[in-house]
Amino acid sequence: MVEITAAMVKELREMTGAGMMDCKKALTESAGDIEAGVDWLRTKGLAAAAKKAGRIAAEGLVGSASSGTVGALLEVNSETDFVGRNETFQGFVTETAGLVLTVGTDVEALKAATYPGKDHAVSEELTQLIATIGENMSLRRAVRLSVTDGIVASYIHAATAPGLGKIGVLVALESTGDKAALAVLGKQIAMHIAATNPMSLSVEDLDPKALERERDVLTEQARASGKPEAVIEKMIEGRIRKFYEEVVLLEQVYVIDGESRVKDVIAKTAKDIGAPVTLTAFARYALGEGIEKQESDFAAEVAAQAGVR
Repeated sequence: MVEITAAMVKELREMTGAGMMDCKKALTESAGDIEAGVDWLRTKGLAAAAKKAGRIAAEGLVGSASSGTVGALLEVNSETDFVGRNETFQGFVTETAGLVLTVGTDVEALKAATYPGKDHAVSEELTQLIATIGENMSLRRAVRLSVTDGIVASYIHAATAPGLGKIGVLVALESTGDKAALAVLGKQIAMHIAATNPMSLSVEDLDPKALERERDVLTEQARASGKPEAVIEKMIEGRIRKFYEEVVLLEQVYVIDGESRVKDVIAKTAKDIGAPVTLTAFARYALGEGIEKQESDFAAEVAAQAGVR
């Protein structure tokens, strides 16, 4: 039998908001599997959160860059949020984000690229920055989107400087239509994505494992109602449609007007400009998402340094 530790119970509780005893029971029922424990709590109606969001721990900045039909995002991490307000650090993120447009998204290739205006590599510029500011920093990830004809719109939420902030979004719109109108649509959809954080562009793009997992949870919930199987099937399908509306970009309610579907807003723009418009891809970076922060007991640290046990 798997040992259920206090740390495991604490982690599940932080992820779901469920009570400690319920979390312990969930882990016991799921043989210590955290994700299965989340699902167990959800089927029992005990979880306050539907999914693990990932504790935002890393600091730094997300930078955006664009040129013609290409757009890019870059995340550079630091130890504290103070660095994100440092103009030298901001300049580094901006310049390196611009390199993603031509060098590509491979982090090692970015490090090896020549830093703009200097005769040394990005990695050396970063090393100098670390020495100057006194904090560890790293290039974490990059993404680049492009279109054949159309625009790649970008949006930085709560920007600390032009093109720099904690959430960055790219939206690729393919169309031969008016580029100014496309730019307006692209920015608004990017703002929508920043707010809703969709899992996929379309129903077809949705991760089959995520869909299967959701269906399993909904099936357990529906069967707990004790209703006939035929009714249960209709309940499940109705809730799956609702799930699509929550996590699939094209099916979501547009936050700009609060009533239209994103796909319908795109169709209306296509009609207005007299040319087809296709949303081909999107990317969303939230600073530090998925990175676990090492928590420490400050009092314990002081005691340890003082030699107190």
